[in-house]
Amino acid sequence: MATRLKHPVDPDDELADLIEQAVLDDDGTAARSHLDAGFPIYYSEAETPAGVVVKQYPDGRRELVRFDVNGEHVVQDIA
Repeated sequence: MATRLKHPVDPDDELADLIEQAVLDDDGTAARSHLDAGFPIYYSEAETPAGVVVKQYPDGRRELVRFDVNGEHVVQDIA
């Protein structure tokens, strides 16, 4: 399944194309490395609501979080 960047991304933006290709080529090595080092990772899936991302901790716990000028805010714990 191909991953597409969520809008608002200008489909003609060269940087967006590079990022999208990196996502398509990703095998998860960097994410696993971060988790193994004790750091959380952030990502989004097709069903992730607009305006939030998934934050996954090394212990497997996951949250929906959003960001604004005041920083990161937990919206909801998820299974």
